Formats: sequence, C-alpha cells, structure tokens
Amino acid sequence: MELKNKKLSEAEFMQERKEVLTHWETGKDVDLQEAVDYLKKVPEHKNFAAKLRKAKEEGITLAQPRAGVAGVDEHIKLLQYLQNEGGADLLPNTIDSYTRQNRYNECEVGIQESIKEKRSMLNGFPVVNHGVYNCRKILDAVELPLQARHGTPDARLLTEIIHAGGWTSNEGGGISYNIPYAKSVSLEKTIRDWQYCDRVTGLYEEMGVKINREPFGPLTGTLVPPSMSNAVAIIEGLLAAEQGVKNLTLGYGQCGNLVQDVAAIRGLIQQAEEYFTTYGYDIELTTVFHQWMGGFPADESKSFGVISWGAATAALAGATKVIVKTPHEAIGIPTMEANAQGIKATKQVLNLLKGQHMPMSKELELEINLIKAETKCILDKVFELGKGDLAVGAVKAFQTGVMDIPFAPSNYNAGKILPARDNNGAVRYLEFGNIPMSQDVKDFNKQLLEERAKVEGRDVSFQMVVDDIYAVGKGTLVGRPEGK
Repeated sequence: MELKNKKLSEAEFMQERKEVLTHWETGKDVDLQEAVDYLKKVPEHKNFAAKLRKAKEEGITLAQPRAGVAGVDEHIKLLQYLQNEGGADLLPNTIDSYTRQNRYNECEVGIQESIKEKRSMLNGFPVVNHGVYNCRKILDAVELPLQARHGTPDARLLTEIIHAGGWTSNEGGGISYNIPYAKSVSLEKTIRDWQYCDRVTGLYEEMGVKINREPFGPLTGTLVPPSMSNAVAIIEGLLAAEQGVKNLTLGYGQCGNLVQDVAAIRGLIQQAEEYFTTYGYDIELTTVFHQWMGGFPADESKSFGVISWGAATAALAGATKVIVKTPHEAIGIPTMEANAQGIKATKQVLNLLKGQHMPMSKELELEINLIKAETKCILDKVFELGKGDLAVGAVKAFQTGVMDIPFAPSNYNAGKILPARDNNGAVRYLEFGNIPMSQDVKDFNKQLLEERAKVEGRDVSFQMVVDDIYAVGKGTLVGRPEGK
C-alpha cells in the first residue's frame, strides 16, 4: 500500500478495521456506534479535550503524572491516590512494554504473575488484555479525564480499545513513537499505522465526540534541539489533522535554559498555527511541556529542585499542561507516594506562578526567531522531498538525514547530528549532519559553542556532549570541566 498524506477512505479504513479488531480477543468488544453513545454520556469534566480547552481559555497550566500497574483494581487505587492525594488535574494510563510491542501473550503471563506475587510484574497497564469494559471501570472510579501514554509503534488496537473504553486522549505518532522507541520498524509502517489511529479519532469527532491527540514531544529526551522536536510535532500534527483530528496538544521536552524553553513552546504554537491555517485545518491547539527527561539526581531533595524548575518553566512559557516527574526518577519506577509528591511540588509552583508569564525581551525574541527559522529550514526540505506530500517527505527526510534525532535507537535514523550546550546552557547543533540549515544559522550555532569553549579553555568537541548528558544528574546544567 502506497503511503501518502491523504485521509483514509471509508472502505479502506473499514477493511483494515476488521483485521485490527481480530489481533486479540478483546477487540470483539469494540463497537463504534455503541462507543460513541457511551462517550456522549461521559461528563464533560472527564473529557480530556474539554478540560484542555477550558485551561487554555483560563490561561492556567494543568499537571499530569505518569503511572500504570498490571492489575485493574491496583491501577484504580494508584490513579485515585494521584487524584486525591497528589491533586493531579489529568490522569495517565502508562502502558506496559509488552503491549507497546503488541506481545499480548506475554502480557497475560505478566498479569497472572502479578496476581501471584501480589505486586505489579509489568511496568504499566496492559490495556489491550484488560479490554473495553475494564477501561470503563477505571473511568467510572475517577473524576478526571484519562489518557493513554505509551510508546507503541503500532497502536491501532490499543487506540480502538481505549476510546471505546471512554479514555478521551491518546499520546503518540508515527515518528515520535518509532524513531526514539524502536530499532527496526520502518517509518512507512508506523506513519501508516498512526494514520489509522488518527482516523479513529477523526471518526469520533465526526460522530460528535471530542477526542484529544498528543504527539510525543521530547523524542529521545536527551539534548534534542528545539527546532528538531518542533519540526516533528508540526509534521505529526498536520498528518493527524488530515485524518480528521480536531483537538491537538503539541509537546516539547525541557532542555534547561529558561529563555530557550519558553521560546520553544511559544515558537511551536505560533508556527503550528501558521501551518494549520496554510493547509486549511481548523484545530483546537494546546501545548504540553515535559519536565526534564534526562538523568536525575539520586538525592530526593535535589530531585525536587529539578521538578520545580520544570514546573516554573512550564508556567512561564504558558504551556497548557506539564508532565510531572518524581523524586524517585534516578532509582526506577516510583511509588505512588513519590509520584504524588512530584505532583504536589509541581502544583505548588504552578499556583505561585499563576497569571505570570515571561515578558518578551530581545533575548527571548531572538531565540523564538532562531528556533522558527531552524524549524522552517527543516520543514521546507521535508515538503520538497515529498513533492508536497508530508508523509512521503517525512520518510525521505529520515532516509537522507534531513531529519535526524540525537541518540535514537532506530536503524532508520541517520544519527549524524550532535547537540551540545552553549555557555548559557541552551542546546545547539555541534554537528549538523545532513540537516539543511542556512549558513547564517550554522555560523550562529558555531559561534555560541565557541564562546563556551573559550570560557572553559578547551576546544569544541564530542567531550562537551558527554559532559552535558551527565551534568543535571551531577547538579549542574552545563557539563563544565572541573574547576570551570
């Protein structure tokens, strides 16, 4: 089947749907019309799209954790705790690794082992195995909207089950849930599979149900230059819009320099709106800011500092929601108590900063313009490679290294770019690989890195990259040589 950025026809979609719903036995419980009737009865305060719209109108930032365990009752207990004790505004359902790989037999074993051991033996909630009615049981047990957060290259059955189960938001996309997560899955396949997921969302919209979609902004979460993550977000947003998605949350992972992070979120929403308008899509657009995705300090008190720093940046940037980290980030999967502590610390900062936004300055304006210029260089070339077709262009862009995500495991990623921090901690391009930046952009990035090198008394080199990767875990933003 030839990949193209065109809304799936009803015949094409329905034929594929018959196959998708037979991938696991719980697929038989999905009935589109019955699901629409059910979702129309879900109260508005439990609808993800509606809550995001209200937050954007009120100019507030909502807090959402990550969380998921193997058993239904245990998962409900976890979510209720994060709602009642943590004070979360939105609830996640983090999906386990076997489900992400469509390995439902192993999920079944994990569920049984979890019952036997009386603790979760899976690193998330196996939503496909539990099925539609257990999704509804979870929704009935809480008072907040539910989202699936996962990392699944082929999320077609997962998407069908979560929405029929009353969950009104789905995270992911054909690029962001492939290149950073998978080694040997082709982009043609994942973009096409996520066209199906987006078409499901589009159908619900056409039948009168608001569903939110959220591409995964941070990508590998390790020194990703804002222009690369913004380019991916805009591409996935446009691909989703073509399939009928109407409510989109575009995201970005914290890099650490306050001005750059605020500029990245503001530049993203400005540029995305320009592209949606140009291509004739009417989208309700919101943003999500992910707290620091890299290495964390092992010390809990220091971790709260990193969490609060992310919360403050999200508020000052005007993001619609922030994804919350926990003080156990350096250790492993957090306890529900630690997860709630992360939310409470975040909410305290959000409440203190309510109504405050970073005012425009020369420095902020320069950074917004730089990120938008870099992003446009990438997107112009993607459209050119696809001869106007964004799906084709995205595949060719990764084949040629025009798009390149640092430190990604995928065989379909060139892996030729190298990022490093400048003297103020902003992430710049040290090596551009095949990314088609203008010469003035390249020269500016080089100049900024050379300024840092001069301060540190060393050459611009790969060692800077290594030092920067470990810096936050050691308590600083920029990986300086000892004594600098």
